[in-house]
Amino acid sequence: MAKGAAAKNYWTLLLLVLAGIVLGGFIGELTSNVSFLSWLNYGQSFGLSDPLVLNLGILVLTFGLKIKITIAGIIGILIAILIYRLL
Repeated sequence: MAKGAAAKNYWTLLLLVLAGIVLGGFIGELTSNVSFLSWLNYGQSFGLSDPLVLNLGILVLTFGLKIKITIAGIIGILIAILIYRLL
């Protein structure tokens, strides 16, 4: 039973962290035009600048990955971890 409870807790943590990333990024984008809150959108982007395209004749596959880490996203992750610890 402990193994199932631990797996459930990991899924809860994963979902909370993903929600923190999404909400933090959204808040960072919203505050980018506000002068005294624009620092929340400060961050770094990395990944593939141009997606990799694989043309197989009848099927075209496009692979791409870009990650943008911002201050608001990091704050969102930290808040999600705090909420997880309180559960």
